[in-house]
Amino acid sequence: MKKIPLEILGLSSSQSQSGSFALILGEKTGNRRLPIIIGMFEAQSIAIQIEKISPNRPLTHDLFRSFAEQVHVAVLEVVISDLKEGVFYSKIVCSDGASTFELDSRPSDAIAIGLRFGVPIFTVESVLSEAGIILSDLDETDAEDSDDDDDDDDIDTDEPRATPTPREPSGQVSLDELTKMLAQALEREDYEKAAKIRDELNKRND
Repeated sequence: MKKIPLEILGLSSSQSQSGSFALILGEKTGNRRLPIIIGMFEAQSIAIQIEKISPNRPLTHDLFRSFAEQVHVAVLEVVISDLKEGVFYSKIVCSDGASTFELDSRPSDAIAIGLRFGVPIFTVESVLSEAGIILSDLDETDAEDSDDDDDDDDIDTDEPRATPTPREPSGQVSLDELTKMLAQALEREDYEKAAKIRDELNKRND
C-alpha cells in the first residue's frame, strides 16, 4: 500500500464543534488538504510542540516519549490508515530494535507523539480520496467569498493563519517583566499566551 507523506499546515478553532479544533494536514507532493477535528487537549499538546514550548510538568504525550525511550522503543512513523463512518484511524509504527510493531491510535494522539519523536506523517490514497479537499477547490471558494466577513475561522484553509501580535507584551514592558509574564503563563499552562510572549522576547533579542 503506497503511503502519502503529509505535513501540518494549520491549527484553528472549529466552527462546527464547540471546544474542538481543526488540524489541517497537507499532501507534500500534491494539492490536497486533509482537515481533522480534534479535541482541545490534543490541540494544545500539538501546538506547544510546534511552538517548541516546554511545559513545567510533562503532558501525557511527553510521558509516552519518556517511557518509550526508557524501554528502548523508537517511533518510526505515523500513518492515518483508515476512515470509517467519518472516524479517522491511525497507527503509530514502532521498533524495539529486533522487530517492528504497530499501535492503534487516534490521529490526534498519534500526531502529537510523532511530533515529539520527529517522525514523518503519512496517509493512504483511500483516506485522501474520501476526505481530502483539493486546493484548487479552496481557491475557487475563496474567490467567491472574497466579499464575505474575513473573521470566519473556516477549516477549509490551505495555509496556517498568522498568529496575531499580542497586546500584553508591548514595547513599554521591560525584558524582565516579559520573562516574569512568560513564567506565569507557563505556570497557568496558558501556552497560547506563552508563545506570544516568547515571540516578543525573540524580537527584542534580535
